[in-house]
Amino acid sequence: MEEDNEKEGLDIENAPEQQAAPDDEHQVGLSDAFISEILELLDNQYTDRIQELCRDLSAPDAAELLIKVSPSSRHQLVEILETVIQPETFSYLDHEMLNDLLEHMSGAHVAAIVNELESDDALRLIDDLDEERRHEIMRHLSRKVRAGVEEGLTFPEDSAGRMMQREFVAIPQFWTVGKIVDYLRAASDALPDKFYDIFIVDPMHRFVGAVTLSSVLCAQRAVKVDTLVSDEHVTVPVDMDREQIAFQFRRKDLLSAPVVDSDNRLIGVITVDDIVDVIDEVAQEDFLKLGGVSDSDINRNAVSTAKARSSWLFINLFTAFLASFVIGMFEASIEKVVALAVLMPIVASMGGNAGTQALAVLVRAIATKEVSATNAWRIVGKECMVGLLNGIAFALILGAAVWWWYADAKLGAVIAASMVLNLFAAGLFGALIPVALARFGLDPAPSSGVLLTTVTDVVGFLAFLGLATFFLL
Repeated sequence: MEEDNEKEGLDIENAPEQQAAPDDEHQVGLSDAFISEILELLDNQYTDRIQELCRDLSAPDAAELLIKVSPSSRHQLVEILETVIQPETFSYLDHEMLNDLLEHMSGAHVAAIVNELESDDALRLIDDLDEERRHEIMRHLSRKVRAGVEEGLTFPEDSAGRMMQREFVAIPQFWTVGKIVDYLRAASDALPDKFYDIFIVDPMHRFVGAVTLSSVLCAQRAVKVDTLVSDEHVTVPVDMDREQIAFQFRRKDLLSAPVVDSDNRLIGVITVDDIVDVIDEVAQEDFLKLGGVSDSDINRNAVSTAKARSSWLFINLFTAFLASFVIGMFEASIEKVVALAVLMPIVASMGGNAGTQALAVLVRAIATKEVSATNAWRIVGKECMVGLLNGIAFALILGAAVWWWYADAKLGAVIAASMVLNLFAAGLFGALIPVALARFGLDPAPSSGVLLTTVTDVVGFLAFLGLATFFLL
């Protein structure tokens, strides 16, 4: 073995002991050196050493390792690390990658992973599976986990019922602080791994209130728990949308919130770590929708990615014909003044960029509920003013540059005027389009960009070529 190691140029004894790079002990996540070392060991089939190095990886770090290697290496690593990596690792993988990995694993193996997960993570993993695969794995789940998953799948997608944990601490309203403390110590093995609040219920398991752990620890043993109930605690209906839940957490600075059914019975809890994931996912979705792509594109194969993106490219092709039609209306003018063909992309490009700035601000403000009927028109008016001011500023710069370039004051004045018009239109429609879509109950993120690009191109070409035809010809 030693001779083989020397032949391959590997230093097994001095391989990294942990995921961080040797020269940076404070590094977050995996170092490139560690991943390269794992791949080199994988190529030379040193499975024992790979298991040794990956044994202490956290779930996010193990997921990062799987994400950053090729699909074939990923399958090999999952097989080698089957008994090493934590089950939570799979909850950090996206839909495409998860389905790809689980296709190569037996139903019993996948079920063993799901049985070890917290109820919300188990449901998320099962929900990401294809329908046929889901039914196969459900047969291998424990009775308790299967019942929780089946109940969770009955709730609307992206609702509280889908993201809640079913592990929480609930106590009768007549208990004292002393009895709660004794209960927590005696039942430590059956308690959730993390909890921030203790929920109080009546004999029908209806939610009465909640007390924080700090309130319990600071109170005397004889104090009745119902005297410590916080008046500001928020309950979450089981069908509430996850974005609304995240808004409540941010607005109320919550660490956890009880989930209740239509009869106010306590059925679950949502914790702040789940909300952090929601905020991150929603922000990513909105950002990616603006470009007409999805979060799984990086892990999809080229063919499926091309198919997914083709629909938006087709829409862009259609809108591009509109802009070309406007240009075609002034074909004679362009033939007579060739400079128009050189300069007209500047106006359209500046309008598109200015409109995208306004669009990004409004989409984000709508997502965070900073825009409503009371202030929408004020914000639209402000973006119009921003577009107008920038239009005037850049009109002066561009007009002077064109005057100097072509020695034609009229041409400079025409492009300056069209710049003002198009940047004003960019501010107006960059703000108005997402507000209007949201007013009609549509998601402004995926479709606003296409509509805005069409508007700024058409207005830019129409303003520039129309003014040029009128004043120069």
